[in-house]
Amino acid sequence: MKPVTLIGAPTDVGAGTRGCSMGPEALRVAGLAQALARNNLQVEDAGNLVGPANPGQPPQDGMRHLDEVVAWNRAVYDACLGTLQAGRLPLLMGGDHCLAIGSVSAAARHCRDTGKTLMVLWLDAHADANIGTTTPTGNMHGMPVACLCGHGPAPLTTLAGPAPAVARSAIRQIGIRSVDAEEKRRLHELQLAVYDMRYIDENGMRHTMQQALAGIDAQTHLHVSFDVDFLDCVIAPGVGTTVPGGPTYRETQLCMEMIADTGRLASLDVMELNPACDVRNQTGQLAVDLVESLFGKSTLWRPPPA
Repeated sequence: MKPVTLIGAPTDVGAGTRGCSMGPEALRVAGLAQALARNNLQVEDAGNLVGPANPGQPPQDGMRHLDEVVAWNRAVYDACLGTLQAGRLPLLMGGDHCLAIGSVSAAARHCRDTGKTLMVLWLDAHADANIGTTTPTGNMHGMPVACLCGHGPAPLTTLAGPAPAVARSAIRQIGIRSVDAEEKRRLHELQLAVYDMRYIDENGMRHTMQQALAGIDAQTHLHVSFDVDFLDCVIAPGVGTTVPGGPTYRETQLCMEMIADTGRLASLDVMELNPACDVRNQTGQLAVDLVESLFGKSTLWRPPPA
């Protein structure tokens, strides 16, 4: 595994509920760097990026805080791309999920430069495929998937060069259970691979992950964008947009361990952790526990799959 660089992005400009700007520090308090080091990883903390404050303004043309969202994503893009070019694995600590536009765009640019094939696993309760004309809120943390697929403001869709940054076939969404009315139509038009909670209920997490990871090989750059609201809110209350009925602790552990088994994890987001909604940082501690599994922690030593 490549050495890891922690990058904090303390902002909630894309969210409707304030507080996930404190997420990076909550992950640090929960011992993220120490947990990775226990798994024989070289870890450096690059500190926090700097960007504009949350102005708390209403939407304009269906989008709230577009200028601020663009500024933060440019900073994220530059930091993540520089980390990848230095041969390290960027671990972006959010912050709200709009920041994944910058981190995934950086992975896409790096893949074009190095001849790798990008695969994006989007672990989330929400599809995040809205645009300004379909969103009921204007909150841009509900738009990153659309932007990455080339639908949205040009300053965001072209961060990595000509839009789209990512081929639709490269994105696999897991755990989805909250989709806005117009967003359902957009998901159908985009034809993304969406493994929603009904699919997981009917087929189990093991089969779901086998399908989601199908086609991964030695040339794959695997980017995982982990929104903490992917988890059932009974065990992870520290998020701004709770949705009941998510994966259990054991299902999520299996998900993370199967990703680790591929050996292809190359960039990671941990997003939407909101200490203002949490109970004594239990969600932050849970997130750190799960990230450890994502980097190879397991109950027993297991040889890599053939």
